[in-house]
Amino acid sequence: MTTIKPLHTFHIPVMGLAYTIDSPIRVAKYGISSVISIIDDDLIEKMNAFYSTKFNLPYQEITQKIHDYRAERVTSYLNLVDKIVKEKFENFKNELAESKLALENYIAMLPNKSEIKQGLQNLMEEGKEAVMNYLDSNLTPGEIDVNIMTKVDKDNFIKDKQLPTEFNDAHASLRGFANSTLTSSVVLSAGMNPRLYSYFENFDVFFPDENNQLNKKIILKVSDFRSAMIQGNFLAKKGLWVSEYRIESGLNCGGHAFATEGFLLGPILEEFKEKKGQLIASAHELMVKALAQKGKHIPEMPLELKITVQGGVGTAEEHDFLLNHYEVDSVGWGSPFLLVPEATSVDAHTRELLAKAKEEDLYLSPISPLGIPFNTLRGTTNEKLKQKRIQENKAGSSCPKKFLALSKEFGAQGICTASKKYQDVKLEELEANKENMSAAIYQNAKNKITDKSCLCVGLANASYLENDIKIKGQAQGVVICPGPNMAYFDQEVSLSKMVQHIYGNASVLTTTNRPNMFVKELSMYIDYLKNEIATVSAEINAGQIKKWNAFKNNLLEGISYYQNLFVSTGTSLADNAKVQYLLHFYKEELIEVKIPELELA
Repeated sequence: MTTIKPLHTFHIPVMGLAYTIDSPIRVAKYGISSVISIIDDDLIEKMNAFYSTKFNLPYQEITQKIHDYRAERVTSYLNLVDKIVKEKFENFKNELAESKLALENYIAMLPNKSEIKQGLQNLMEEGKEAVMNYLDSNLTPGEIDVNIMTKVDKDNFIKDKQLPTEFNDAHASLRGFANSTLTSSVVLSAGMNPRLYSYFENFDVFFPDENNQLNKKIILKVSDFRSAMIQGNFLAKKGLWVSEYRIESGLNCGGHAFATEGFLLGPILEEFKEKKGQLIASAHELMVKALAQKGKHIPEMPLELKITVQGGVGTAEEHDFLLNHYEVDSVGWGSPFLLVPEATSVDAHTRELLAKAKEEDLYLSPISPLGIPFNTLRGTTNEKLKQKRIQENKAGSSCPKKFLALSKEFGAQGICTASKKYQDVKLEELEANKENMSAAIYQNAKNKITDKSCLCVGLANASYLENDIKIKGQAQGVVICPGPNMAYFDQEVSLSKMVQHIYGNASVLTTTNRPNMFVKELSMYIDYLKNEIATVSAEINAGQIKKWNAFKNNLLEGISYYQNLFVSTGTSLADNAKVQYLLHFYKEELIEVKIPELELA
């Protein structure tokens, strides 16, 4: 069985709950891979109804009264997307074979070094049959991958009776994907969930078949090599193969930002490049033993393992540098695609807000109930509605979906830290202890309570607004989660233009002061360290001081790495003199950051 090589060298990562909920329907026919979030089954059910109607396909509502409704909703929607994509892909091939203009436009979207681009150019004067035969042999639609945020795995109850673990949110989402008709991958993000990882063993589709093929694959989103090795080996001991490690910048990304301990993207990619062989050998050896114990088919050779990267890339030069220097298989382009209506689901008001956003409008916020820094945008409708409630002493959300009701502080059923119920109790406790803290620490503590936003509703609303789907319940507005890179993209653009920008055949950037992606990430890490020190809301301990010192030292090592990198590669990635100046500037700034010392009593 031969595998056709992916057409494109970029992919569209998952964005929020709704922003890529239907991206495969929009872009897969062009060979572009994208990722659907499958956590919000309520949104998924509404999109199922919407697209069934749009494409005149039968629709059977799956209500919450059905025993395994969450998994069944996911399966039903993914099957629908699979069906629509396959149909659109066949129609697109026919269009390319029949229309010279369509074929020319498509060729313009392909990577310059693509053999398929060359092949199609050679066939321009041939007949329809020759073009169609070539397309049938060489073209495949983009992957319809799915994303599960592993931490979003709440226990579920019927009244006060807890349901078995397989009915936890992430478990049910995984089952929904496993039972679907898709042959694609599940992207696991937000760190390791051993219970969820073990659940994969229940589905044969994740084990290699007699032809050493995987019907469904596992992709791990990771922020460093150590994490990749630990998680990959954990799964390998169960006979499961990780087909791709998707490395994401710790801070220069959209959505939740999982800051490393000061490790920067360049050095992390260098380590993956050097040690990829170790990852493969270690996992293969462990997987073979596990498959033998299970009595399953054992591949003689290690299966394919890809390394991909995403987070802050914005120019063709950066894209090519990541592919060539670090030898990655694909580069994720997320935030810029929020300005491409053909690719993502965003309401008109929010898209306009994104286009106007400057550097100061994009910030690392504390709004996520998960307690993880969250990249977002100032001026959203969600922010305005939340501030209004705080001013009226009505802080908190009604919490209708409860996907992030993960705090067990007040009982086994869990509660969300963005909910009014939770914030009322916490604010009351804070007031009772107000006399024992300074004004600054009190305000910091109060902000940490009320800053939380309802992401479950806010991250889904844009799709409802774009498609005129009725929104029920308390007004939450829209939460949008672009990365800082959004500041340099300031106009709505077509899909064709954005893809040509990625490959260096056009430019959608009007700004001339966009910093190099590595330098931008470095500046964010320095700001992050300063903020961590400035906003501490408890007594500083020795462990915290040790952590901050290690963080600072890792950043200094990262700066030295970049100083050498830009000299040794002689890259056209950026203006070398400017980059070296900025690296020196940030090194001086970092040296000036004072780590607090323990005060002796």
